[in-house]
Amino acid sequence: MRHRWPTFSAAKKHWHLSEEIVFLNHGSFGACPRVVLEAQSRLRQEMEAAPVQFLARTHDGRLDEARNSLAEFLGMNPENLVFVTNATTGVNAALRSLDFQPGDEILTTDHDYNACRNVLIEVARRTGAKLVVAVVPFPLEHSQQVVDAILAAVTPRTRLAMIDHVTSNSAMVFPVEQIVRELDARGVDTLIDGAHAPGMLPLDLNALGAAYYTGNLHKWTCAPKGAAFLAVRPDKQDGIQPPVISHGNNRVRADHTPFQNRFDWAGTHDPTAWLCSADSIRWLGEFLPGGWPEIHQHHHTMVINARRMLCDQLEITAPCPENMIGSIATLPMPGRLASVDDDRTPDPVYQRLLSEFGIELHVIHINGRRWFRISAHLHNSPDEYRYLADVIGKTLATS
Repeated sequence: MRHRWPTFSAAKKHWHLSEEIVFLNHGSFGACPRVVLEAQSRLRQEMEAAPVQFLARTHDGRLDEARNSLAEFLGMNPENLVFVTNATTGVNAALRSLDFQPGDEILTTDHDYNACRNVLIEVARRTGAKLVVAVVPFPLEHSQQVVDAILAAVTPRTRLAMIDHVTSNSAMVFPVEQIVRELDARGVDTLIDGAHAPGMLPLDLNALGAAYYTGNLHKWTCAPKGAAFLAVRPDKQDGIQPPVISHGNNRVRADHTPFQNRFDWAGTHDPTAWLCSADSIRWLGEFLPGGWPEIHQHHHTMVINARRMLCDQLEITAPCPENMIGSIATLPMPGRLASVDDDRTPDPVYQRLLSEFGIELHVIHINGRRWFRISAHLHNSPDEYRYLADVIGKTLATS
């Protein structure tokens, strides 16, 4: 069956996204606007025109400007904030710097991100600590079930809990404020994997009070690839090392913390993604009259409306309440499409969606069945989700 090609958002022109693809998977790698890429290109040209001037003399001042902008955006004191290349790097820096002992327990959930789970597995193997996985129900009816599952897995030996702010595959916003508070009362530090949170949710990291928080800037804030951050509470900064140890371990800058010194220079690299994060935050923040609060509401409203429509059209049930949704939502494939015969990669339903219908969609397997995750950003339009519903409901589910 042939389907009418959807009408795109007028805002899509600000991205390089292909007109041949219905891009419903912003959540995986983001997409950087043209204006930010142009700013990055200018910086790269300047760097190559005078490399020593750029990297040895102006780098620190520019990095501080970008950090100050990011700190304001995150509700975080800049002295507690450093740039990293992605959230997985931030998780590595925090976990591999900590001194776990045999018998210590490290807690996570079964909704964590595979790359970050692998870090936990390696740290536990190397130190003799025990990895404990709290099973969070999915589907679920309310966010308290998340809190209850995590707290039930805490023991007197629990040293640290790595908790997702927004889960990747199940696409749920965890109540991290309550989780951090409850774990802190039990003497357990938290490492929040906020890979999806910056730009999706309003953040006040000072108020949150987590020991460690890392997040990506290439996703919902649309910075260039390679821009992310690690925030560490002042009382936890001693001993936190970057994955690459360099000059910063004996570098002294009177106006910077030792924590910043260790991370700010890891050897020669291209810092332009970090420097352009401020351009991206500023550009998106000025895109709608209401600034970032309106951006957050726009994305949330779009994905909630799309989720309702897809549930109605495909006769499926949403797996979590709307107040646990940010800018992404995961839904079960309908009917026979739910069945997973094997774990072939790429998934055959994903392949058909892309090759036959031009739909870029995140298709995942959870608990032995097939699910799909939609994303919402300014470059998306409601018509794209209607097109998805038609393709899945009228063609894939019936062919």
